[in-house]
Amino acid sequence: MECPQGLSAPRRGACPDGKVAVSADPAFKMDPNWISFHPAPSKPRFVLPPGAVDAHCHVFGPGDRFPYAPERKYTPCDAGKEKLWALRDFLGFARNVIVQATCHGADNSALVDALLSSAGRARGVATVNRSVREQELDDLHTAGVRGVRFNFVKRLVDALPKDTLIEIAQRIQRLNWHIVMYFEAQELPELYEFISGLPGIVVVDHMGRPDVTRPVEGPEFQLFVRLMREHPNIWSKVTCPERLSKTGGPGYDDVVPFARHLVEAFPDRVLSGTDWPHPNMVSVAPDDGALVDFIPRIATTAALQIRLLVDNPTRLYWAEETRS
Repeated sequence: MECPQGLSAPRRGACPDGKVAVSADPAFKMDPNWISFHPAPSKPRFVLPPGAVDAHCHVFGPGDRFPYAPERKYTPCDAGKEKLWALRDFLGFARNVIVQATCHGADNSALVDALLSSAGRARGVATVNRSVREQELDDLHTAGVRGVRFNFVKRLVDALPKDTLIEIAQRIQRLNWHIVMYFEAQELPELYEFISGLPGIVVVDHMGRPDVTRPVEGPEFQLFVRLMREHPNIWSKVTCPERLSKTGGPGYDDVVPFARHLVEAFPDRVLSGTDWPHPNMVSVAPDDGALVDFIPRIATTAALQIRLLVDNPTRLYWAEETRS
């Protein structure tokens, strides 16, 4: 396997450069059992179509420039913009959508720095609090932010009250931003009415994290399908087979039916992404090349692949360029 330029080999419990991640503040020492991103991802066999977008990835730090949030529930290995750009080029993507990492809280500085250095090749999804000022929202928009993320995964973040989230959702409508929702499948019944009542486009992370040991036709996943079918403003990322699979990679066979079902049922409302640098993995770092090779298994025709990888993310994140 070859390693893309700019990515260097990590080891378990160490940063990719082989050093412990420590910023100027010694409180920012990386978690001792942190699993870093793959040191040498394989070159994908699947050739991505021109203009393909990695629509879900992150930047972490570096902590000495962009300190991690005091309230964070994990401290990752640094994974800055330069490494993300190197991976983008190696895999064959044209652009990225960077989602604010929970370890940075509502301080979007690392995200904005990456967007501003991307020469227009990246857009962002931010995290904001109720106290955010209108000028701050405008500045984020100018930098390339096009959405906010609402996280309900309790092991990662303490969720804001729903009335606060509704207020934020209403305030961002003037910017034509969308909302990204992150939750786990067992939480959907409680969140169903809240999600379906949100204004504008709502993008659900990782297919709502279904239990892939249960059938696609079963009531748990079909509740999510119903959410999308009855609410045409709701999209899904068909991402993170490495998190959902019980059988493992590189094929992630047990995840394929779930993702393929959504791609074929809602071809104009699905997105794909790597989730690099894969925070909070519990066993091994996934091979990003294998994640790219997962795509033609769930989008089985060239037309579906272009919608998933090019048309849909371009429409959602670069709409102003498309109109011009």
